[in-house]
Amino acid sequence: MTTTQAPPTDLAPVVASTEVDDFAIPHGREEEWRFSPTKDFARFFTLDPAAGSVGAETSEFVTVGEIDHDDAGHWTPVDRAAAVALAGARRVIRVQVPADTVVEDPIVVPLAGDSAQNYAHVDVRIGRHARATVVVVHDLDTDVSGALVTDVGDGADLTMLSLMDGAATSTQLWHWPVRVGRDATFTGSTVTIGGRIVRMLPSVTYGGPGGSATLLGAFLADGGQFIEHRILVEHVAPHCSSSVIYKGALEGEGTHTVWVGDVVVRRDAVGTDTYEMNRNLLLDDGARADSVPNLELETGDIASAGHASATGRFDDQQLFYLQARGIPEKVARQLVVRGFFVDVLSRLGSPVWRDTVLARIAQRLGMDPELESTLEEEER
Repeated sequence: MTTTQAPPTDLAPVVASTEVDDFAIPHGREEEWRFSPTKDFARFFTLDPAAGSVGAETSEFVTVGEIDHDDAGHWTPVDRAAAVALAGARRVIRVQVPADTVVEDPIVVPLAGDSAQNYAHVDVRIGRHARATVVVVHDLDTDVSGALVTDVGDGADLTMLSLMDGAATSTQLWHWPVRVGRDATFTGSTVTIGGRIVRMLPSVTYGGPGGSATLLGAFLADGGQFIEHRILVEHVAPHCSSSVIYKGALEGEGTHTVWVGDVVVRRDAVGTDTYEMNRNLLLDDGARADSVPNLELETGDIASAGHASATGRFDDQQLFYLQARGIPEKVARQLVVRGFFVDVLSRLGSPVWRDTVLARIAQRLGMDPELESTLEEEER
């Protein structure tokens, strides 16, 4: 059993444990679950011995094997669903880049489930002074609860994309804990398009001074989808930086998105530079977006800290400008939504995967493929 106590705070979790029974079953009144439809996640609160385990294709840097729960990464579960998923996972998908290795091409990890309900454990380890791009593709038609445990070694540089575009009937619950080493750089992008009920929880902590973390997110929801992103960045080391930028567009009766951004700057984290921002675009009157930025400072000796959040509707002037130039209203709306996401997606680090994500968004919007192709050429 592994159980730890974190310093008390209103934002950070108090208990971290590998024991399922150390956590109560959520009832929806807890602060961390108050926006979530807990009934839809209930299957992940109790261990199911018959559940499957997510796998992936192997490659030079990707292996799949039996999980060793004593060597499952730096992270310890912080809620019941995570503890259940770790206990139930029978396989580990390991992405390992040795120290001082530069991998030019993206390492692509397409996930695949073998049952209607699956547990998953992905362990990404980037060695000291290594550099790589990792793309995890969640094109799943099954229900999954799991973790993307990521460790960026000292002086390393990791760009990582989590692309979630699964079946419209699936339920997805993922933790994404990241530890950024001394003078290391991490850019993590979350793109959520598919799934019926999705809850993604990226978290960042620092293993030494000088670390930098950038968290980017883009989500598109319609047709009654529920999508929640709950971010925690915990500054524990001095002279580290973090930047969080998430953008979401949503439409349709019953569609609901949630963004919660928690940044905690501990007493010893002097010289911290942090900023977080969320923007939501409502495409009609039936959708709901909740956005909650939180910032907790235990020291005033910082470089800067701030947050911003805004939720609004289409800019009528943008639509008028486009329509005045002969563009039909439907196409004009599609262009506005696409342009809304370009700022975030242009920072993915890989032009190929940027175009892939934009193409998937265009497909969801019903955009003419020829128009999308023309826009991609102009952006290049």
